[in-house]
Amino acid sequence: MFRVLNKIFDNNQRDVARITKTVVQPVAALEEQTKTVEDLAAAFLALRERVQTGGETLDDVMVEAFALIREAGRRSIGKRHYDVQLIGGAALHQGRIAEMRTGEGKTLVATLALCLNALSGKGAHLVTVNDYLARVGAEEMGLLFRTLGLTVGLIQRDMQPMQRQAAYACDITYVTNSELGFDYLRDNMAQDPSQLVLRADTPLNFAIVDEVDSILIDEARTPLIISGAAEKATDQYYVIAKLVKRLNRGEPAEPGKRTEPTGDYTIDEKSKGVHLTEQGITRLERLLSIDDLYSQENMEKAHMITQALRAKDLYHRDTDYIVSAEGEVIIIDEFTGRSMAGRRYGEGLHQAIEAKEGVKIENENQTLATITYQNFFRLYQKFSGMTGTAKTEEKEFLDIYGSDVLVIPTNLPIIRQDAEDLIYRTKVGKFGAVVQETVQMHATGRPVLIGTVSIETSELLSQLLHQAGVPHNVLNAKYEAQEASIVAQAGRSNQVTIATNMAGRGTDIMLGGNAEFMLGEALESMGLSRYDQATENFIKSVMRKDGQAQQLATLLPGVTPEFVQQAEQMRDAVEQDRVRVREAGGLHIIGTERHESRRIDNQLRGRAGRQGDPGSSRFYVSFEDELMRLFANDRVVAMMDRLGMDDSQPIEAKMVTGAIERAQARVEDRNFGTRKQLLEFDNVMSKQREIVYAQRREVLLGPDADVEESTEGMVADFVEMQLAEFAPLDGDHEQWDLEALKAAIVDAIPALEAFDFETLRTLPAEDAHRHMLEAAADAFDERKAELGPELLNGVSRYVLLQVVDQYWKEHLHGMDVLRQGIGLRGYGQRDPFSEYKFEATNMFNEMIDKLKGEVTKYLFRMQVGGTAAA
Repeated sequence: MFRVLNKIFDNNQRDVARITKTVVQPVAALEEQTKTVEDLAAAFLALRERVQTGGETLDDVMVEAFALIREAGRRSIGKRHYDVQLIGGAALHQGRIAEMRTGEGKTLVATLALCLNALSGKGAHLVTVNDYLARVGAEEMGLLFRTLGLTVGLIQRDMQPMQRQAAYACDITYVTNSELGFDYLRDNMAQDPSQLVLRADTPLNFAIVDEVDSILIDEARTPLIISGAAEKATDQYYVIAKLVKRLNRGEPAEPGKRTEPTGDYTIDEKSKGVHLTEQGITRLERLLSIDDLYSQENMEKAHMITQALRAKDLYHRDTDYIVSAEGEVIIIDEFTGRSMAGRRYGEGLHQAIEAKEGVKIENENQTLATITYQNFFRLYQKFSGMTGTAKTEEKEFLDIYGSDVLVIPTNLPIIRQDAEDLIYRTKVGKFGAVVQETVQMHATGRPVLIGTVSIETSELLSQLLHQAGVPHNVLNAKYEAQEASIVAQAGRSNQVTIATNMAGRGTDIMLGGNAEFMLGEALESMGLSRYDQATENFIKSVMRKDGQAQQLATLLPGVTPEFVQQAEQMRDAVEQDRVRVREAGGLHIIGTERHESRRIDNQLRGRAGRQGDPGSSRFYVSFEDELMRLFANDRVVAMMDRLGMDDSQPIEAKMVTGAIERAQARVEDRNFGTRKQLLEFDNVMSKQREIVYAQRREVLLGPDADVEESTEGMVADFVEMQLAEFAPLDGDHEQWDLEALKAAIVDAIPALEAFDFETLRTLPAEDAHRHMLEAAADAFDERKAELGPELLNGVSRYVLLQVVDQYWKEHLHGMDVLRQGIGLRGYGQRDPFSEYKFEATNMFNEMIDKLKGEVTKYLFRMQVGGTAAA
């Protein structure tokens, strides 16, 4: 019955059928006609003219555009878009999340929506998770884009501003999520239009987010922050790190057993929290020779102690971070297993870890600009995403981003066999079974991919496999330079690969190996570009066996006839190995632990069975695993004890599998709650940020008349604020404090020193206010005449930008402090979030008021010599 109901209410199937009818079939009807088009670039340019000047929409030209893009792919890179890839391209254009299984060609699918949206002339971004994937995508698909007459840009971490400007000015730009976010923030700190790197007119027009679940869900818990050094001593962290080693970790209170916690402090591993006991507080006060650890003057010490304890007990080397050869603490992304160079834990935690490891402590930073990924991507006029696993998170995509998920059918049926989990009592028993299964699979010639959740586990397994005599490769954050090469060849016979979380690796595991990749590497070692048109033509010719490889090789310096023969032998060897691997059963996946997110487990499984290949997978779990230890049911362990089961006896029971799934669901719900709370808090900041950044952009790029009007308006607002405070309309004239009014206004506008403030008392209140405002306007006109309109606008822009940036920076610091302490309001039976909104609004309004006064003061008091502000 449920299957019938699901089919009736399955919008996904209906949407796929609708796109097939309105897009795929019409594109197929144009295919033969499109093959006769000689100049694809001219044909695509004609579509651009129709969109930009002819009044047609992108939807109007989508079918024709897709037909030309499909033909460009066939001609330039030898890849023709499958019908299911056209469905994916249409979904991306519609601003939806496209779920496509691993190996279905997401890189090629993206070209459809990118090229179509580039016709608007406003730019299109392909956002991916690391520099390598951005570079490979831009270079490989660049041939297709250029065939259509489109320009393609690439953003890499070490690029200079002028290079970034050129890349963003292209029709299509490949960029990582972090570089894009930081460029946006830096643009909103620019002091001159020439410093802007994103397009000035439409900086955020259309984006496709690759591995969208990784970026918009997994990374959404960590906001983007641009920081500047704060004036705070760091040597204190070393002292505190030594001090906390002397503290004893205890156990929290347990209802029915202990009414009080034990030890000096307790740890909550689920929330990563630390709690000092009364005994611990007393001991610390004695060790630090202070009376009250939580007094106002000692709050900083208390905070540093908390972070030092978190660093000591909750953040582990080679699991949460690595220490580089240069002594730098580098965070490891818990979802992708990648190192996150340049990212730092906030609120002093990173410094605490550096102190624990005994490396140089970098200065603590002060926030200069910040935004969450959720609010950043919602700034796009339209954005879409693609990944192999998104349907389980559709509710979050809808709630936060307003995007639904369309599951794209696979080009060929999936025949991978997924075995039930095997659950062991301890990690020792589990790893022994993993090694045993790896040895067995290796003996049959099948390639094996072993997925781990940490570097520590991957290196332990590597030692065990060495002892078992199994040759293998290891891929984790310590060996990222070899990532593409290792993953590309992980499907060869007898290949065993250990890898930390496989999310977003971006390189297909092809059975028998990847001959194109191997050939490309060989050519690059000879100094040739892998994605040059001549090189690409040669590689495609070798793979097609069309007999033209020897002739095309003459266009490549250093490529001899002997090399061509070696390339053909390499291709043939891979093809023969592919047959052997398929017959042996394909790639076998071994998961050594369940990840807290089901999506990551599915991504690991999805590495096998691509494009109709055979394959299999199995997860091994122990009750000592982090997920099981914290969230699974203790009754199962008790049952194993009663049955007398030891490490050699796994269980394969629905009850345990259900416990694992419930544990994962609980963690996912908790993480969703964390992200949602982060977003709710950031939404308050987001509204303020939009106001400040819009004002800033208007000052930076607006016409002189608007800048002058804005500045004059701030002067008037400042004067009105002083009148409201010292000479209110509804107040008694005799009670007006005109001395204070004069002091406040003359301090900012010295030109009003001679103004007779006492005359205001003789006028009706409204007339008095009007008279004061007119005097301020006259003073502004005099300043304008003194400087000249051109210099006044130059000074106004300079003053506005400087003052806005200074006050915004101070406001961000104030918001950080407010956010850290707002949770305490809950103890007073008040809602922390409501309190935060109320306080944040008051702080913002106060900032705006102060800003207007400071702008007024600078404008009238700034000394100007020659033609520039001094």
